[in-house]
Amino acid sequence: MSKYICGIQQIGLGVSDINKSWDWYSKKLKINVPVFEEAAQAALMTKYTGGNVHLRHAILAISMGGGGGFEIWQYTSRTPQPAEFEILPGDIGFLFPKIRCRDIYKTFDEFNKTGIEVCGKIIENIGTHKYFFIKDNCGNVLQIIENNSWMTESDDLTGGICGVAIGVSNIENSLKLYKNILGYDTVKYDTQGKSLDMQSIGGGDYNYRRVLLKHSTKRSGAFSHLLRETEIELIEVQNRTPRKIFENRYWGDLGYIHLCFDVSDMSKLKEELEKNGFNFTVDSSSSFDMGEAAGHFTYIEDPDGNLIEFVETHKIPVLKKIGFYINLQKRNKFKPLPKWMLKLLKYNKRKN
Repeated sequence: MSKYICGIQQIGLGVSDINKSWDWYSKKLKINVPVFEEAAQAALMTKYTGGNVHLRHAILAISMGGGGGFEIWQYTSRTPQPAEFEILPGDIGFLFPKIRCRDIYKTFDEFNKTGIEVCGKIIENIGTHKYFFIKDNCGNVLQIIENNSWMTESDDLTGGICGVAIGVSNIENSLKLYKNILGYDTVKYDTQGKSLDMQSIGGGDYNYRRVLLKHSTKRSGAFSHLLRETEIELIEVQNRTPRKIFENRYWGDLGYIHLCFDVSDMSKLKEELEKNGFNFTVDSSSSFDMGEAAGHFTYIEDPDGNLIEFVETHKIPVLKKIGFYINLQKRNKFKPLPKWMLKLLKYNKRKN
């Protein structure tokens, strides 16, 4: 189990109109603090973009409540493509992020009042917190889940990402990465059969094996206070043949394109991954400029080819207006940044 994983930093979201999606996530889910915004080439990702270097515009945004963020990502040199089929639970890829909320009933009522597309009712089964499903402005599914792990208190009903559901072809193979290496070593449930909650998002007719994983060890690292506790749910459909969500498409096309972990020591993590047969397929090699932030990023593929990103952050803007940045290379990699410093990020909040 790696001690170098600090938490889920973000999930990548491919969109067709970055401004509309950024507006939706900032207003509807309060994921409204930009960490960086950059228009540039995706020069290192050609393995997953048809062998060509493409232009893109990206915004990484977080919530001050805590949790992972979204890297909202749009091609600007080509038209991003949708899936050729209806994506169903159990298809191979990132099915839905889990978004933390403070009060499930208030959030459910508020979302219905404000015109968010709510799918079905509040679910209170299979031994986890209460939750329900919604769709964003592009039709992507999200799970809104009651959660008690927060960085700051506020009147906002929702915060950032507290987990993700991943469609896999064989859970036992996937556990070798997510449980044994990435540290999600506690099995909260392992169920088989029909899942009534899947009816609201199109998968009620099928049988599933579902395994919910959490981490027993408290995460460390600079952003551990912000990223909070997280979970990973592996979903394997058993009575139909699943399709790969990004079949015949590029990374960066429409939908959830990658899962990104914040890490404290990339070189040590690389050694652990390689010992277990997971080699980097993309490696920025050293400090890589991400516009207003900088860091070292890498990718691996999970056993089904789903893209997992790792980022070791080297520099981050805290107060952009006065040019206050934190250089993380000059401090203890495992020591959390103080909450008061992280809370300064609120002054970068998007004004609606």
